[in-house]
Amino acid sequence: MRPIISETDYNTIHSLIIHLPASHRTKEIGQLQTELNSALRVPDEKISEDVIRLNSYFEVEEVTSGKILNLWLVMPKQANISLQKISILSPLGVALIGFREGMLIDWVLPGGPKKLKILKVVNEELSARS
Repeated sequence: MRPIISETDYNTIHSLIIHLPASHRTKEIGQLQTELNSALRVPDEKISEDVIRLNSYFEVEEVTSGKILNLWLVMPKQANISLQKISILSPLGVALIGFREGMLIDWVLPGGPKKLKILKVVNEELSARS
């Protein structure tokens, strides 16, 4: 499965990655770069509302445990887990960027391999345009 990334998100994330100091280049950064390189890039106005992108709110289920997470995907400086905002550079952020509502994603997170089901995606700025 190829992630789908808007041109703006691609440019924002790519810029973030290339400006990271070498000491901050984690395994997740490498995975994110791989995801970006394999992604289908689309014009902002053509990206579907049900695709997780920067500033998306989403609900995801860890299939094995049934645990449901309600989170926002944001840039690192905006990340705040107490506000349910996770960084695009986090393992879960890397796993889910560019995938759409209803998809099942297999990904290795710090707690081991996980099967994640994207239950809901809300992109307020996109919804407002429709």
